[in-house]
Amino acid sequence: MIDDGAAHRGASDYRPAVGRFRRMMISTLLMRKRVLVYVLTLVILGTATLLMLRAGTSLNTSRLRSQNAADAGAPAGDARTRGRNAISAQADIASKQLKDSRHPLSILLLQVIAILLSARVVGALLRKAGQPSVIGEMIVGILLGPSLLGVLWPSAMTFLFPPQSLDALGLLSQVGLVIFMFVVGMELDVEHLLGKGHAVLLVSHVSILVPFLLGTVFSLIIYSYAAPPNINFTAFALFISVAMSITAFPVLARILKERNMSSSSLGNTALACAAVNDVTAWCLLTVVIAISKASGLGGAVWVIFLTIIFTGLMLFVVKGQLKRIAHSYSKDALGHNSLVTVVLIFTFVCALCTEVIGIHALFGAFLAGVVMPARAGMRKFLTERVGVFATGFLLPLFFAFTGLRTQIGLLNDWTSWLMCAGVIVLAVAGKLGGSMLAARWTEMNWRDSFSLGALMNTRGLIELIVLNIGYDLGILSPRIFSMMVCMALVTTCMASPLIGWVGRKSKSSSFELVPVR
Repeated sequence: MIDDGAAHRGASDYRPAVGRFRRMMISTLLMRKRVLVYVLTLVILGTATLLMLRAGTSLNTSRLRSQNAADAGAPAGDARTRGRNAISAQADIASKQLKDSRHPLSILLLQVIAILLSARVVGALLRKAGQPSVIGEMIVGILLGPSLLGVLWPSAMTFLFPPQSLDALGLLSQVGLVIFMFVVGMELDVEHLLGKGHAVLLVSHVSILVPFLLGTVFSLIIYSYAAPPNINFTAFALFISVAMSITAFPVLARILKERNMSSSSLGNTALACAAVNDVTAWCLLTVVIAISKASGLGGAVWVIFLTIIFTGLMLFVVKGQLKRIAHSYSKDALGHNSLVTVVLIFTFVCALCTEVIGIHALFGAFLAGVVMPARAGMRKFLTERVGVFATGFLLPLFFAFTGLRTQIGLLNDWTSWLMCAGVIVLAVAGKLGGSMLAARWTEMNWRDSFSLGALMNTRGLIELIVLNIGYDLGILSPRIFSMMVCMALVTTCMASPLIGWVGRKSKSSSFELVPVR
């Protein structure tokens, strides 16, 4: 006897299978229909196109017959002329391709490729040697410039960096610097600096005043030999002194991060001192630029007055408004990509304002970063989106542009090399020695005082920015510019080896700030 329940379950299992089979057949038929329509469309359109081309071929045939009839009545020498014309046409094609390869855009793209590839290779090699990759990028600029490539292979340098292309490369690198200084400004925590004690202020300001004094003495010695003829001593001495007082906050932060010292007491103190140092040095540089670009004392005072007004508006008005605007948006809105566009516009407007005032556009970009609100990870988001592009892509272009301006070959006598050695010794003595003694005065032990001085002696990228400003203003001659670039490279390369040497000498690796007993 057949179980009715089992028969019912069998029928129930059979119906879903039939439904799935039916849906599969319908889907297959629809797919075949779409393929058929697609093939028919291609065939119809393709056939129509071929017919039009075939109709046009008859026009070419009639024109060719007319040309052959004319050639039949021409002298035999015209055949050789036609051959020469064919060869000339091929030569024209090759000439056009060569001309296209020397188009300004083609040259700029070739330069970018060469610079970025070289920076990656040299940066990786220096990382293995215990140096930050940014030092490799700085060295690449020297290698690709007249100091090395121009000596070993002048034609290659001329092909890669023709003189008429340097303006475009320089402008692109300047845009990168504007964005980079905005990122540097965001990394500066003003409230945190205000909460630091007297030790940070003492070390940072002594590390400016001592090399500033030594820079003035050095300027007094070399002014008649190295200064441009149309630059007065005050502008020359002030600029040299400011350049010797710089500490590269971004490079210092990278060294501390790579050595896992960012969270240590020494690392925090070094970052705070470098930040105060940079702010003070940029303020001094603003005064120097105002004095240099103004036609007289009255013009300089007016530029400084406008700069103070602009800085006050940014810190006490714009910053508060940006905080209120940031609080009115949700966290997701602050993390949207459109925010990057708005912030970049704001940065460029600030840079334009300071450029129009009469100081450098970089100061306005730096202030734009300082006033950025830190709410909901806004600064972190902008650093990830903007900072990576500026640091990884645009900054190597600036290093290469600086290297093209650096001519080590100008140091062609013992006097020049003696001056170069002198500026390096004075820079190290003023920055490292001044910072070390000031730190010791605040009851740090000698080991930590020396380590702090070695970190503060790092000049790096910020130094190159300052030097390029002086070169553009005509304050620095090519010879003294090359000397100062050498000083920047040497003092930056010293930091990591000195810190490593102190670490090996010390039994402890904690780098705590130990008071003197």
